[in-house]
Amino acid sequence: MAATTRELFAVAAPGLEPLVAAELRALGIDGSVEHGGVAWQGDDASLSRAVLHLRVAGRVLVRVVRFRARGFPELERHASRIEWSRYVTGGDGVVLRVTSRKSRLYHEGAIAERLLRVIGTGAAVPDEDDASSDVQPFVIRFLRDECLISADATGPLHRRGYRQQLAKAPLRETLAAAMLHAAGYADAPLLDPMCGSGTILIEAALRARRIPPGLAGAERQPRPHRMLRWPDFDSAAWNTAVASARASILPVATAPILGSDRDAGAIEAARANAGRAGVQDDIRFERHPVSDAAVPDGIGMLVTNPPYGVRVGSGPLRDLYAALGNLARRRLAGWQVALLCADRRLCAQTRLPLETVLATRNGGLAVELMLARVPLDGMQNGEASAS
Repeated sequence: MAATTRELFAVAAPGLEPLVAAELRALGIDGSVEHGGVAWQGDDASLSRAVLHLRVAGRVLVRVVRFRARGFPELERHASRIEWSRYVTGGDGVVLRVTSRKSRLYHEGAIAERLLRVIGTGAAVPDEDDASSDVQPFVIRFLRDECLISADATGPLHRRGYRQQLAKAPLRETLAAAMLHAAGYADAPLLDPMCGSGTILIEAALRARRIPPGLAGAERQPRPHRMLRWPDFDSAAWNTAVASARASILPVATAPILGSDRDAGAIEAARANAGRAGVQDDIRFERHPVSDAAVPDGIGMLVTNPPYGVRVGSGPLRDLYAALGNLARRRLAGWQVALLCADRRLCAQTRLPLETVLATRNGGLAVELMLARVPLDGMQNGEASAS
């Protein structure tokens, strides 16, 4: 039997589309960058590799059909031609996420009601983002009278499964992975002196050991995904992808990964999360304020998500950012510093020559990833203000 070719789309947060495209290229997949993600055509082997290995994408969709509809009879006629049974099995429920812009059919609730009537099932009550539930989400997008219907193949990919204990203002796993990717993190010492629940460090350890995010649990078992329930999904392709991914995992991270935080509860949560990810032996966690952070030998990279004063509380943040800059200039000469910045005035307090390499959103807030190379004669030349 010939392999089924699907229209696939990896969803990305704003500004992260090029990173997802680069991840797909590394998997041998040539995608096309679009607003909100990356599209490509592929079989279930291609889909399986993407679902297992994409670190930055939020979810993967299968584009089912595209058509124009300016009235409900047109919508129902086109919807009745869809083989819904390819994606909805038995008594599974359905959730429809509908958006409509600049279209004659603008009432999203009415659109959902008509489609559910065609599918022949009611809206699901359980959490549609619980990939283990008997619920299949569809994404319905109307734009200028064109309707695009997609089936969610994965559920949310940022839910790696290891992060059950959270510190204040947790960083989403996919954004932490994007920070490391954009900063060029590879086989080098890594420090996060404000590590919170440890997400950046855990994502770094997974990357360093070539552990795909789809196998981020300590047992290296894949998480459940919607597509595994589809009647025509090629389970053999999935099993092959999982076996290949497991075989590529390295036994240890070869460069030190250190994290510290002044909050004892954050350190406890970070250690527990690292244990659930099976990378607890690759990361050293210590309780320290920024100014006393332990620094690994050699020249490496500092990557951190400092508080913004929006959700954590303002407090003496200017002093905190100044302390981060002092740590870099006095003890990290030659290192690269990467920090997620929501307020350039705060980031300027580091007095590092920061430049923006990435702009996106975090929890609805506009943020920038800013990079700086700490001068070797840091105390003299490191007085430059943030750009």
